[in-house]
Amino acid sequence: MPPLLRATHLTKSFGAVRALRGVSFELEAGEVHALLGENGAGKSTLIKVITGAHSPDSGSLEVDGTQIEHFSPREAHRHGIACIYQQPALFPDLTVAENIALRLENPRAWSLVRRRTCRIRAAELLKRIGADISPDREIRNLSMSEQQLVEIACAIGVGARIVVMDEPTASLTQKEQHLLFHIVRELRASGVGVIYISHRLEEIFTLADRVTVLRDGASVGTNPVDTINENELIGMMIGREVSHIYPPRESRPAGVVLSLRNISCKAGGVHDVSLDLRRGEIIGLAGLVGAGRTELARVLFGITPADNGNIVLNGKSITIDSPQEAIAYGIAYVPEDRRRHGVILEMKISQNMSMAIHERLFPGGWLRKAAENELAQRFISQLGIKSSGANATGETLSGGNQQKVSLSRWLATKPTVLILDEPTQGVDVGAKSEIHKIIRELAAEGLAVIMISSDLPEIRGMSDRIAVIRGGTIAAMFETVPDAQALMAAALGHKAA
Repeated sequence: MPPLLRATHLTKSFGAVRALRGVSFELEAGEVHALLGENGAGKSTLIKVITGAHSPDSGSLEVDGTQIEHFSPREAHRHGIACIYQQPALFPDLTVAENIALRLENPRAWSLVRRRTCRIRAAELLKRIGADISPDREIRNLSMSEQQLVEIACAIGVGARIVVMDEPTASLTQKEQHLLFHIVRELRASGVGVIYISHRLEEIFTLADRVTVLRDGASVGTNPVDTINENELIGMMIGREVSHIYPPRESRPAGVVLSLRNISCKAGGVHDVSLDLRRGEIIGLAGLVGAGRTELARVLFGITPADNGNIVLNGKSITIDSPQEAIAYGIAYVPEDRRRHGVILEMKISQNMSMAIHERLFPGGWLRKAAENELAQRFISQLGIKSSGANATGETLSGGNQQKVSLSRWLATKPTVLILDEPTQGVDVGAKSEIHKIIRELAAEGLAVIMISSDLPEIRGMSDRIAVIRGGTIAAMFETVPDAQALMAAALGHKAA
C-alpha cells in the first residue's frame, strides 16, 4: 500500500540559490512526521511545493499513489492538503464563521449566503476541537493563538487528509499547547497524516512518530523518534556538534545599575515589583505566558509607564514616560514579535539598524548613507549576520538573522540595560547557540541584561539569577539557578516537592 504522501527527489532553485537538492519525504496515514532543520535548510520551500505554492524544477509528488501533475494551491486542496502557518492567513474584517465558510464552500455568483448555517457549522467545528471562540467575533479581535485554532477548524472542516503545521505553538499559552497536542493526536487517530514543523525539540519527542532532518536543502535522514536522541538530532541539523548551546558564565556582576522599588502599573497589570539588576548580570524573568513578564518590560521601556513606585538608574531616581526617554536613559528593549515590532521586513538591514539612533547618526536631518552602511557592516561582522550585505532587506533573512538585526538596532544605542523578550523564539538550534553566545559576551562587557523566556532550559542555562513573575508581581527570586521542577512550581504558585 503506498504512503499517503510521497515526495521523490524534489529540486527547486531561486536564481543561483538551490533551495531543495533532491529531497525525498514520505508521510503515512495516521502518522505525525516531524520536519526539522535550521532556518534556511529548505523546510519552507518543501512545504510550499507540497501545498502547491511552488512548482518544483524536478522530482515528483504523489498522494495515495496518484502523481500530482499540476502544482497549485487548488490542486493541493483537491487532494486534501491543508497548511496551518505560524502567521494565519485569515480575513481580519470578517467573522470567524465567515472565514470558515469561505474555506468550506465554493461560492458562485449570485448565490445566497446562508449566515445561520455558516454560524452553526462554525460553532460545531470549534466545539469539535475544544476552542471556546464565538463564531461572531471578527478575526482582528482574536489573539494569534485563537486565529490558529480557527485555521485548524477550517482544515478539519474541509476534510483535510494531510495537515501541515508550521511552528504551531510559537504563540500559544501552555493551556492552548495542551489543547493543540490533543487535536494532533485526534487527527492521527482518525487517519490524518500530520507534517509537524517545530524548533522545540521537546515537542517532537512528545508528538512525532518519525522525524526527517533537512540541511542545506537536502534530506539528511529519517528516523523513528524512539531511535534517536536530542544531541543526535542537533548534530544532524547543523552538521557539527554544538558543545555549548548555553555558553559558560564568564561575567562577574558588579554594582547595581537598575533598582526597582514597588513598581506598579494599573494599565499593564504590574504591581509592587522590587528588583535589583547589576552590571554584567543576566537576570531571567520566568513565568507562564500572561503572568506579567512582557508587561513589566513595557513599563521599563515607557510604553505603559509606571504609576507608582521608584526607578533608580546608576544611583539617580528617574521616571520613564516614553520609549524616547527610556532610550535617552540607556535602556533598550528587543520585543518578542520581531516581525511586527522588531524588523521592518521591507526595509534594508542598514535602515533597520539605524532606526533608533537617527538623531545621532543624521544630525540636522542630513542623511549620511556612508555612516549608516558603516554601522551596518560593523554589526553584520560582530554578530555574524548571514546576508548578501547591508542593502539586503529584512524579508530575505532567516529568523535567527532577523533577530540579530533587531538586536543590532538597540545595541547601536549603546545601552546600559538591555531587555530581551523571548530572544530565541522561533529560531533554530544553531542560531539559538549563536544568540546565546552574543548575550553572554555583552554581559561580559558589562551590559546589564533582563531576559524573558518561556523556554525553561534557556532561562536556566543563561541566567545568573531568576525572578519568577506570577500575577504581575515577583512571586519568587532564585539567587542560584534552581531545578526545572522548582521553577515551574513557583510559576504555578505551588511548593516544590
